[in-house]
Amino acid sequence: MMRGCITKTGNKHARRILIKAAWNYCYAARISRELEFRQQAHPSLIRKIAWRAQLRLSARFRHLRVTCKLPPNKVCVAVARELAEFIWDIGQQVKPLP
Repeated sequence: MMRGCITKTGNKHARRILIKAAWNYCYAARISRELEFRQQAHPSLIRKIAWRAQLRLSARFRHLRVTCKLPPNKVCVAVARELAEFIWDIGQQVKPLP
């Protein structure tokens, strides 16, 4: 599926934060003890989506980097786009607090 070129449309600040967050997916998916402790306050649905995102995005980063041999910057932007989709999914699944 061809999606076209990457553009710089949308909110600059949100795009910058997504790109910075996407760089963390070059490492293997894992949850530290500290993070596991902090996550206990969140609903289990959010934790499941977040873990699924971590697994998929770290595998996607490796696949694009090693198999497709794309430059790291392009890989990071592609992973950031998928990260935005997972964030959107969390926003759709979880009702906001009153």
